[in-house]
Amino acid sequence: MNEKVAADHLKRRAIVYVRQSSAIQVSNNLESQRRQYALADHARQLGFRQVEVIDEDLGRSGSGQVDRPGFARLVAEVCTGGVGAVFCIEASRLARNGRDWHHLIELCGLVRALVVDPDGIYDPGLLNDRLLLGLKGTMSEFELNLLRQRCQEAIQQKARRGELQFALPVGFRWAPNGKVEMDPDRRVQQAIGLVFSKMSELGSARQVLLWFRREKVSTPSQAQEESGRGLVWKLPVYNTIRHMLRNPMYAGGYAFGKTEARTRVVDGRARKTIGHFKPVENWMVLIRDHHPGYITWEQYERNQALLSDNAHMKSRMEPKAGRGGRSLLAGLLRCRRCGRMLHVAYSGNKGEVPRYHCRGAQINHGEDWCISFGGLRPDRAVAAEVLKAVEGNAVEAAVEAATRIAEQRNRQRQALSLEWEQTQYEARLAARRYEAVDPDNRLVAAELESRWNAALRKVGEAEGRLRQIEASSQEASRIPDKETLISLAQDLPAVWNAAATDMRLKQRIVRILVREIVADVDESAGEIVLLIHWTGGRHSELRVKKNLTGRHSRCTSLEAIEVIRQMAGRFSDEQIASTLNRLGLKTGSGNNWIEPRVRTARSYHAFPAWDPKLREKMLTLEQAAAKLGVSHKIVRRLIDGKSITATQVVPGAPWEIPAEAIESDQVLREVAAVKRGSRIKHNAKEAELPMLVGI
Repeated sequence: MNEKVAADHLKRRAIVYVRQSSAIQVSNNLESQRRQYALADHARQLGFRQVEVIDEDLGRSGSGQVDRPGFARLVAEVCTGGVGAVFCIEASRLARNGRDWHHLIELCGLVRALVVDPDGIYDPGLLNDRLLLGLKGTMSEFELNLLRQRCQEAIQQKARRGELQFALPVGFRWAPNGKVEMDPDRRVQQAIGLVFSKMSELGSARQVLLWFRREKVSTPSQAQEESGRGLVWKLPVYNTIRHMLRNPMYAGGYAFGKTEARTRVVDGRARKTIGHFKPVENWMVLIRDHHPGYITWEQYERNQALLSDNAHMKSRMEPKAGRGGRSLLAGLLRCRRCGRMLHVAYSGNKGEVPRYHCRGAQINHGEDWCISFGGLRPDRAVAAEVLKAVEGNAVEAAVEAATRIAEQRNRQRQALSLEWEQTQYEARLAARRYEAVDPDNRLVAAELESRWNAALRKVGEAEGRLRQIEASSQEASRIPDKETLISLAQDLPAVWNAAATDMRLKQRIVRILVREIVADVDESAGEIVLLIHWTGGRHSELRVKKNLTGRHSRCTSLEAIEVIRQMAGRFSDEQIASTLNRLGLKTGSGNNWIEPRVRTARSYHAFPAWDPKLREKMLTLEQAAAKLGVSHKIVRRLIDGKSITATQVVPGAPWEIPAEAIESDQVLREVAAVKRGSRIKHNAKEAELPMLVGI
């Protein structure tokens, strides 16, 4: 027995500390594990009756930047004084940093505990042993840093040459000569290319995702299998689309060092976290045109700008990209009073009525809103200005739109065609496996038959989707030719305002021409003031009428309400409706007036109903003509010549003629002259007046 192991040490416990730095070492370096666990037998041979093994830190680094519950437990046990010796395979197993190592040696020296490894037994209470343990710990820490530095320099040097091999994203593979090449599977290439083409078309990662899931177009993804990485086809999720758009490998760029590790002090200890993304300019290695890509580097940069602009919840006070929705100017309006971007909200029965408001001060400081106004009129006004700016290019825009539609349908049909071919291959493979099985082995045969049936169902589903897209493509092939489109494209406002026109496309057109719009409300004039900052640097001011408080865009005009008020009680609702239509006045919804609509408006404003007694002594134009025995044109001429006194409540309303006015001697003489064939002298303006007949 070693003379350093005293009876006092043997009365206490011996602790065997077992640690390996990573999960890979735990799985593969089994011999090291056996050697460390064998230290328990060595402790018993030295005479320790109580031996405890601490192995909670298997798979944890000893660098001091991760939590080690096993080491913390070891230190706590040593502090109690109940530990006689600490066994470890080498100093690096206990700690790879000076702080933990020297702290443990200090505690062992205080409680007279030994430190034992296969090389010897050390008493930290002795000066020479303590010096030797200190050197062991320092060498262990230096060794770790040296190994890490050499490995990192080798990795970086190889990455700078573009030769460092790592797991590639779906759509690429490492060639035998060490180069990156595109996956030879045409279906994989087509599906990935479709993701980027839809991004260029839709301008939003989420809209690309919704299109793929709505059209049930699958994308490839990597799957871990026992034999290695495999390929599976499934409907994408948001992260699938976003990672494709963010990865520079798809633009032919070789990138390394895109993320970094960060260390911070928590409770007096260093804690390291990894996976923090760095800006492109801080990437360790970026080699453009390193390998064939699915898109160009310029297109990749445009996609990154679009994704950045689409981050509406970020704190940057900048105009945002158009990404759909029902408001044309969402993300483009800035408050003139505080400089913040305006928010948009939707109301109405179907949630289709936008309203813009500046609520940044309320959210951040609890203050009142700066401005708030409805969005329908400003959207229409800005759209009209944009149409004026692009009306010269209407022909090219229409032809380009038709071409893009045809290309989209062709890419979609190609994706489904490749999927159908893939399912056919899988069905044939399942059939061959079923036919090759021994018929007497019913358990295996039943399972293979089930897989064959599942593969056949997939073939039928893929074929049905392909047939559907081909039918829609044939219908879409009836799009007019270029000459017809050129003739139709002259009416660009009609195309813009069509219900089938995508709002996302309108938003993107506006954002090409307009950099931002500074908005304010002129309360005194009741107008919305829009200062449009065009892309070329020109500015123009646009004033839009603002609805009064409590009113909306479908309120009946005050002029129409005034006509109804003046005619109510004296004329029927049918006569009032005819008068309003003759005056060219519409309802709040833009419809012509009919009796029920007049009755609703009159009831809402509490105007009196028609009372025939109020017109007992009044005649209409037709009634006066019947009593005189002449046509209504003659009576109108007599009115114009001031021979008959008549009035109108409003211009265009039925005439009101007192009964005694047609019984005067002058009127009777002129009527008698007309019946003898004489003509009535009338005012020259008569021809300009409409012949309105009372009803």
